[in-house]
Amino acid sequence: MDFTFDLLKKDEATGARLGRIATPHGLIETPVFMPVGTQGTVKALTPAQLAELGVKIILANTYHLYLRPGQDLIMAIGGLHRFMNWPQPILTDSGGFQVHSLAALRKMTPQGVVFRSHIDGSQHSLTPEMAVEIQESLGSDIMMCLDDCTSYPATHEATEKSMELTVQWARRSKQARTSPSQALFGILQGGIYPDLRKRCAAEMQTIGFDGYALGGLSVGEPKEDMLNIISETTPLLPEEKPRYLMGSGMPEDIVAAVAYGIDMFDCVLPTRSARNGLLFTNHENIVIKHAIYRNDERPVEEACDCYTCSNFSRAYLRHLYMAREILAMTLNTIHNIRYFMRLMGSIREAIKNKHYGKFSREFIDVRRSITSGEAP
Repeated sequence: MDFTFDLLKKDEATGARLGRIATPHGLIETPVFMPVGTQGTVKALTPAQLAELGVKIILANTYHLYLRPGQDLIMAIGGLHRFMNWPQPILTDSGGFQVHSLAALRKMTPQGVVFRSHIDGSQHSLTPEMAVEIQESLGSDIMMCLDDCTSYPATHEATEKSMELTVQWARRSKQARTSPSQALFGILQGGIYPDLRKRCAAEMQTIGFDGYALGGLSVGEPKEDMLNIISETTPLLPEEKPRYLMGSGMPEDIVAAVAYGIDMFDCVLPTRSARNGLLFTNHENIVIKHAIYRNDERPVEEACDCYTCSNFSRAYLRHLYMAREILAMTLNTIHNIRYFMRLMGSIREAIKNKHYGKFSREFIDVRRSITSGEAP
């Protein structure tokens, strides 16, 4: 099965879209949230648990898998799906953001990026062509072009140079592609400058990709700037192609971005928060280490159908977390991933029933009322 995207319904009042992506490894209903499995695993969960939670696609990372264990080993074993025993779709990030985060260990050049491994300090180079070659070796369903993720803050001049480099690399990525069964997405850069985002959107469409992603957001910019860029840039992208907001995962941000026409999301937030004892619910954020949960016999969330909520109390989860038991990470992660899957299901249902505007307003109002300022 080749990669296709079908736009099934659009909420004309908001721009929210209901769609379906077909890949060689299965169908994905959109809007969709992709848990992050950077090194070929979503931390603390087995592939079977992910499937039980309703996960249809996960994200893995080219940079990390290239360094360890290496794409040649993964390819020899039969590709990433077989290597990690995940039969459903996989999206691989190009590694651009990870290299961006290694500011002290990398050097940008027109040809690509030269960097030192965070594992052993060895020197490597990553070009747009190499990023595509690695992803084709991994066998992912959706590949991402190598991009230059712009830092925040950055001047208009510096952001423009970064955006132009991203476009050059995208052109080379498209030319390097040899596997027609694997989709290739272009990444839009341009920082918080609408004129640069507009130029980048036009350039990327001239090159032509299977989907388009908004990169360089959720990197420290004010939330108002992020939402402004999403609202102004997304309508510039073709309706018949999926639109992916990279790295943004706060529930209220997802709900807001869907109203602007975004179809795909990923973030480490649910898994990282779970490992740090922060649990999401429809009405509150629970910091499970707090003493108020010591004798609390209630589940994390009454309305949740996950294994954790069906079998364990807040008191037990607090005990596990305070005792630093490994099971705490698993049970917390099960709940948070299921929360995000349920959220995406509610989003799709609201679009289907033509009341997404009402749903989004009420959801965001509730989220604003939640006190979440205390770090776990």
